[in-house]
Amino acid sequence: MKKITFLIAAAIFLVIPKTNAQEDAKRECLIKYNLFTGDFKSKKYDDAYEKWTYLMENCQDLSVNIYKYGADLAQDFKKDPTLAKKVYEQRLQYFPEHDDSKNNLSKMHSDYATYLIKGKLASDKEIFDILEKAYKISPRDMSVKNIYRYFQGVTDKYKDANPQRVFDTYDDVIESVGEKLADYQKKINELTKDSTKVLDAKEKRYLRAYTINSKALGQIEGGLDNIISELATCERLIPLYKRDFEENKNNEVWLKRAVSRMFYKGCQEDPLYAELAKAYAEASPSPEAYAFLANVLEDNGDSSGAAEMRQKSFDLETDPIKKANYKLKFAQAAQSRGQLSKARALAREALRYNPNFGKAYLLIGRLYQSSVNDCGKDEFEKRMVYAAALRQAQRAASVDPSISSTARKYIRSYEANLPSKKVIFTAGKAVGETYSIKCWIGETVKIQSSGK
Repeated sequence: MKKITFLIAAAIFLVIPKTNAQEDAKRECLIKYNLFTGDFKSKKYDDAYEKWTYLMENCQDLSVNIYKYGADLAQDFKKDPTLAKKVYEQRLQYFPEHDDSKNNLSKMHSDYATYLIKGKLASDKEIFDILEKAYKISPRDMSVKNIYRYFQGVTDKYKDANPQRVFDTYDDVIESVGEKLADYQKKINELTKDSTKVLDAKEKRYLRAYTINSKALGQIEGGLDNIISELATCERLIPLYKRDFEENKNNEVWLKRAVSRMFYKGCQEDPLYAELAKAYAEASPSPEAYAFLANVLEDNGDSSGAAEMRQKSFDLETDPIKKANYKLKFAQAAQSRGQLSKARALAREALRYNPNFGKAYLLIGRLYQSSVNDCGKDEFEKRMVYAAALRQAQRAASVDPSISSTARKYIRSYEANLPSKKVIFTAGKAVGETYSIKCWIGETVKIQSSGK
């Protein structure tokens, strides 16, 4: 019995020093960490760096902030690529979470790729591989520029060997961008719905941030569309979708993307479009599916059936932003059939649900532009149609930061096509006078000159 007691006592004696040592080490880590974060936030980077090196060697799994703040120290303060790589690799080792937005690995991969790009520290392939890791975790948390870089890389790599891979990536990215834009649009609408309200400082900061982010996302959306437009032609899409249709006729995601792409690329005349739209409505009886099916009914001469299907689509949707999108889609379909007045009415309905919907204003402007030669008997009257189109583009630019860059291109084009001073003088008019545009447009505008 004495022997057993002695052994137990000896074991306790051996464990206690070790336990105390562990506690001391943990306590030292916490002290160093608190001092480190305080120095870092106070921008005392020399002091922060000293404590951070201790944390990197002795307290690797204490907090993800060691790596979040450490990335800034390594990349911006020390400008040390070797150290930056160590931060990147240790964070992957000790904090490999994928679903914690505060510790988001997608953003970490994206930020590290940005650092490598700025310093020209890695090959295009190495950067693409890192961006692919970010993309697979969450495209939403990648930087705007890196989303574009990644998609360009996918396009360059697969456009000939596997165009479907390019289309799938585009759809994933554009859906993610669309979700972000819709979220910002709702927040902007909420802050600007009352024009008489004076925003406080905090609200102004939020509005500015939402506007800047919307503008950046709108630019990336336009850039992605420019890349895909060269690849996604009807000549390429139709054989591809015919080949894969049988295999995917019950796949609602594939059907949605296929019918959507054919619609926006103007491939509705091919019988495959109607087949895809019907299959999509059967696989997914949803508002969007009914919206596409309505276009098929309209093209087949069933106007009443199309109107009923559109209403069904619209009534099922509850989100005002999505309701506006559906109305715009109906307007675009009417435009493709040459129903200009109907298209404008539908675009205006879209604006009732989303007053800051710049795309609706731009569509109305394009409708006016397409009628230049039909809405005037001489050069002055025809060119004044551009004044009505210009007003729509200016509204788009003023209310919707996501398409402000595109809107400005239309503004420059419309301004360049306004009547010259000579044409205005010859018509017996003067700049600043009001003028009523004839035909279906029926708008009154101020006479403006191109400046020539």
